Amino acid sequence: MKETVYFGTYTRRVSQGIYKADFDTKTGRLSNLELFAKEPSPTYLAFDQKDHLYTVGSKDGQGGIAAYQTDGSLLNHVVEEGAPHCYVAVDEKRNLVYGANYHKGQVLVYKRQEDGSLVLADKVQHQGHGPHENQASPHVHFADLTPDQYLVTCDLGTDQVITYDIDQEGRLSELFTYHSQPGAGSRHIVFHNHYKIAYLICELNSTIEVLIYDGVGEFECMQTISTLPEGFNEFNATAAIRLSKDGKYLYASNRGHDSIAVYSILADGSLELLEFVPTNGKTPRDFDLSPDQEFLIVVHQDSDSATVFKRNPETGRLAELSNEFHVPEAVCISFTK
Repeated sequence: MKETVYFGTYTRRVSQGIYKADFDTKTGRLSNLELFAKEPSPTYLAFDQKDHLYTVGSKDGQGGIAAYQTDGSLLNHVVEEGAPHCYVAVDEKRNLVYGANYHKGQVLVYKRQEDGSLVLADKVQHQGHGPHENQASPHVHFADLTPDQYLVTCDLGTDQVITYDIDQEGRLSELFTYHSQPGAGSRHIVFHNHYKIAYLICELNSTIEVLIYDGVGEFECMQTISTLPEGFNEFNATAAIRLSKDGKYLYASNRGHDSIAVYSILADGSLELLEFVPTNGKTPRDFDLSPDQEFLIVVHQDSDSATVFKRNPETGRLAELSNEFHVPEAVCISFTK
């Protein structure tokens, strides 16, 4: 059986935008890379249930979000002065799309129209800074839904996880703020599928904070664990974090150490390190598990390559199958919903 996999990229060197390829779910082989849509640096991708594709977007030197049809045709851009977003997510229930703007420190909400195009509904400006040299101002890196349907945001610049209530028109009102370790650099968060637990990956200090989540936007830290081997002192910045569908294993990517850290999830939701797996590429920015959970694919920003791992569903461990599939400047990978 073949799945279609999509790649978001930077377009600083040779890439032209969003690419797609075939993925063979029997052999784990990627093939037939082709350009899906031309777009300046579409660095994150999100599909809705009607297969509209939403991505980081730019037009006429302005930045924001872009909406596409499944055939690659553009629906619209919603842009303004300044840099484009770094993260997009879909809220099917409320018919909304969310954007996180790293450079401007903003959370944005868009109303989805009948044809899948977008209009701006609300915008919130974060304030503050942190102790790290990369934290001179707010840097919102993530905006997506909690299991109880609030909007949770990760701000790398302020070490904050801020949760918002959302009305039907997409207007936000702040609920609660969790503070990660000073200088940690909150980047992305994932929620366990049956424990009241969330996993916050922090970019600047290469850790995962395991958080108790009782709902309504409130978090409490129960564990902090490194994404690096003991004694590794060179540069590293974490990137993506993914949870297996069965809730037994967690995966995180390291840029610098160029690896995937694999964890077993214990009975209380805490993490135990299983292994570090080299990705055999440079700067593994994003990765994802295949829909059947049998494979893990990681894309590399600086070696223009994708590595495919066979995943053991029983043990969570990874075995490399290939590392030579070419994808230019890849920083995001996504299967359709």
